[in-house]
Amino acid sequence: MKTSAAPRIAIIGAGMAGASCAHLLASAGWAVQVFDKSRGVGGRMSTRRLDWMDAGGATHPASFDHGAPCFSAHSADFAGFVAQAAGDGLLTRWTPRMAPSSYLPLGTPDLWLPTPDMPALCRSLLAGVPLRTGCAIDALRRDENGWRVESGSTTVDQGFAAVVVAIPPAQAAALLQDHQAAWAQQAQTQKMLPGWALMAVTDEATTPSADAHAWDLAWPSSGPLAWVIRDDAKPGRKQQPGLAHWVAHATVDWSQTHLEAPAAEVEAALKQALAQQLGRQPHWHYSTVHRWRYASVPRASNASTPTSHRWDAASGLGACGDALGGAGVEGAWASARALAAAINASGKTLQPHDRPAHA
Repeated sequence: MKTSAAPRIAIIGAGMAGASCAHLLASAGWAVQVFDKSRGVGGRMSTRRLDWMDAGGATHPASFDHGAPCFSAHSADFAGFVAQAAGDGLLTRWTPRMAPSSYLPLGTPDLWLPTPDMPALCRSLLAGVPLRTGCAIDALRRDENGWRVESGSTTVDQGFAAVVVAIPPAQAAALLQDHQAAWAQQAQTQKMLPGWALMAVTDEATTPSADAHAWDLAWPSSGPLAWVIRDDAKPGRKQQPGLAHWVAHATVDWSQTHLEAPAAEVEAALKQALAQQLGRQPHWHYSTVHRWRYASVPRASNASTPTSHRWDAASGLGACGDALGGAGVEGAWASARALAAAINASGKTLQPHDRPAHA
């Protein structure tokens, strides 16, 4: 249970790493405050909601899981977390119908996803934790009163005993530079993989049993697409009669080559690739693309990292994320869990600070 004397800790980032770390620290008695630059939580576990207009002028709602489409559990620890979350109704097992040219390799772990959207898991982890969204923290300062966080050269909050940076390494480097130059240098050199994502609403095949629409997930063996997901066929997602909602992720190589290409050019190319995968030219009701400049990290990117997190107990500064813990949702969770354990282990050495008058 949190008390007024509990040390305050600021967490920058409300994706899987930040949300997990915040949940664990709040449960251990820390007075946690989370900041995120986006309008909502989830980071790359993202769902875009929108309305599109048909030829008759009627509007239709749509949602697309255009970040991480799903995830699996490999370690025993994360499998335990997933099982608990599933038991609490936060996660649903997804057994997709695979495209004829794709397959799930023997022994592949179950696929999981939150419902009704991808950020739902992070929202649950952050339930009851003070959260400030739409707030881009661009500087950290430390003095005798503890840490303060700034946005646009203005102090947003202060009096923190510790700060956790849980954002992509290229963005984290700027916050770490003045306090942990070695961490910042490592973050600057950390390779992040980009990804373009196509979101589209098409007509549904009239004879799905004889058409390529009879599947929910494809892993194309060639071409610009890495994943193709029938998004509205996923558990907990709404379907609309006669329509199909698709999310198609470009490969890393294709995304890197076209990273700075105009969005319209990327959209046209990915629509053509999706039509080829579907085996027909669909009627396009709506389409758009999103560029993830920092979509993922290489699977073995943390092989040379001695720990899955960063923590300096002397200053009360930490960092976590999939770039340290390993690629994907599981890596972000593992990094956050390790950092929370390290902070809790040294918690008695961190002195609480008075809350600012405006808090």
